[in-house]
Amino acid sequence: MNRFARGRRVTIADVATHAGVSKTTVSHVVSGNRPVSTETRSRVELAIEELGYRPDGIARSLRTRQTHVVALIIPDITNPFYPTLARGLEHAIDGGGYRAFICSSDGNTERELDFLADVCDRRVDGIVLDSFHLTAEDVHGITRGQLPVVWIGGTRPGVDSVQPDDEHGAFVATTHLVSRGHRRIAMIDGPEGSGTSRRDGYLRALAHAGFTPVPDAPIRSDWTRNAGAEALPRLLSSSPRPTAVFCSNDRTAIGVIDAAHELDLSVPDDLAVVGFDDIEEAAMTTPPLTTVRNPAFETGKAAGTLLAERMAGGYRGRARAMTLPASLVVRATS
Repeated sequence: MNRFARGRRVTIADVATHAGVSKTTVSHVVSGNRPVSTETRSRVELAIEELGYRPDGIARSLRTRQTHVVALIIPDITNPFYPTLARGLEHAIDGGGYRAFICSSDGNTERELDFLADVCDRRVDGIVLDSFHLTAEDVHGITRGQLPVVWIGGTRPGVDSVQPDDEHGAFVATTHLVSRGHRRIAMIDGPEGSGTSRRDGYLRALAHAGFTPVPDAPIRSDWTRNAGAEALPRLLSSSPRPTAVFCSNDRTAIGVIDAAHELDLSVPDDLAVVGFDDIEEAAMTTPPLTTVRNPAFETGKAAGTLLAERMAGGYRGRARAMTLPASLVVRATS
């Protein structure tokens, strides 16, 4: 029974006394930096278990100059894509004893810069970043090149990155709508600065089919459900009126479906809808949403793998850019 359970914190000295060894020996067992006999190690490990000893993370970080903490800076924690991505990241870094904490910036440039400065002050060992606005120079100016960084959802010069094949995914999604007989296909794009890949894929598919966008340019949104609902009446006022909408994320697409129901429009008979991301809710809409699968878990896992290699010193070469496949999931809205 742990006699310290309701009292003070168990120290390394307590473990040493309980095991009948020196504090140095306990330290060697905990750190694994020096060989210890099997019998002694077993005695120390038993004492650790019986007393419930936990190493002091702060003291350890001062000795090793490592915190075993990674920062994940993202635009919007309420977007279901990002918690799944965070799970993938944690899966990749867990084996190295690392933990991640999340900073949600609301897509605000100043908050992103503040978060970067703050996590550097807290001496994290690495950063995974999704930003629409920051440049590689912004990041290097704060980290001073002393921390490994992995960019997700886009690429920046000199920085490791992981991104889905957005352009191809959008091309396939729009081509799917063309194959269903639609000629007037609109797009609801993401926020300003969110990149051009999905828009480029949409425009390339229309050009390949010999069509033009409806209206003349994609409508911007903030990638929320409300934004999708608010965008649909604007699209329907276009002439000619669109018969299909490609949305650059699923939350926007779900908002479009909400608004279509409010306007007594049948999906997909009056209006076909395709999203992007394949969040869990996409399969639960009425009708279920056709969308492009953006591999969130795999993106986080790949980012964690690249970061772990940098943090361990196992890779010191040029920046690597990983592109993950984005595939169409056909359901009932198209």
